Amino acid sequence: MTMVVGYAPDERGKAALQLAAMLTRSAHDGLIVCTVVPAPWMPGMARVDAEYREYLNQGADQALERARSFLPADVPATYIRYSARSAPAGLLEVAEQHKARLIVLGSSSAGMFGHIALGSVTDRLLHSSHVSIALAPRGFRCPPDARVKRVTAAFGGSESAEDLVLAAATVSADVGASLRIATFAVWSRPAFTTRLGTDPEDLVMQEWRAELDKTVNATLAQVKKLREGPRSVETVIGAGVSWDEAIDDVGWEAGDVLVVGSSELGPVARVFLGSRATKILRHSPVPVVVVPRSRAEELADRATED
Repeated sequence: MTMVVGYAPDERGKAALQLAAMLTRSAHDGLIVCTVVPAPWMPGMARVDAEYREYLNQGADQALERARSFLPADVPATYIRYSARSAPAGLLEVAEQHKARLIVLGSSSAGMFGHIALGSVTDRLLHSSHVSIALAPRGFRCPPDARVKRVTAAFGGSESAEDLVLAAATVSADVGASLRIATFAVWSRPAFTTRLGTDPEDLVMQEWRAELDKTVNATLAQVKKLREGPRSVETVIGAGVSWDEAIDDVGWEAGDVLVVGSSELGPVARVFLGSRATKILRHSPVPVVVVPRSRAEELADRATED
């Protein structure tokens, strides 16, 4: 299989290369480093247009040379300059031509350091890509020999979430990593001054956890039936008064990757993030892989085949 990393000649590019190296090393995939340059509106219009295109091509080639120097020596890659009407369109075309299963990107330089911030390219791809998208937090770095150690699947309790967990289990098995099923609860407790305290709210939370445990255990049972499962499996609930606190509550380590699925309201074959997944993505301190529902279903079917 192949992964495509969209390389930009700035800090986003370094983070994307670091993540691509870790993922490629873990999955033993091929890697394509791609820089997209604008396609001409009307070929051969004027000499000035040709000179401008030559300037863009030289800049792209220089960027690819920098990428070659940043990528670890143990990660072989193919470097290509691709002409397209836009960067998102070009990356999707390259991914389709090479049958890539993943497009790897960095975060916007305008975002918070250590977290994922969407720029124009990543935002458009997250609403249109039929290929899974891997996003590196801003400033992401890892050791030269880094591999994926644990895959965390963000579980929401729906039928598509079950497919996502099975897909994450398959990925975990492929890279020799453990699997963690995580559910996040943002719970703002109101301030009470009477002796009643917050008992009604606590009761609601307890009932929610009980129902969630049933759903998670049912999904966990399916994971344990897989022919080739992850190295180990655990479940965890992250709770807090904000998304940042809830996501931080589960704890994160080097080599962690978070997997989220696309919205059930969006097109089946494309990513289209929902509001919950977007909030998880924006507050994640580790790389995030966003999987379209069609891809999750495909991996889940593969995992449960006899």
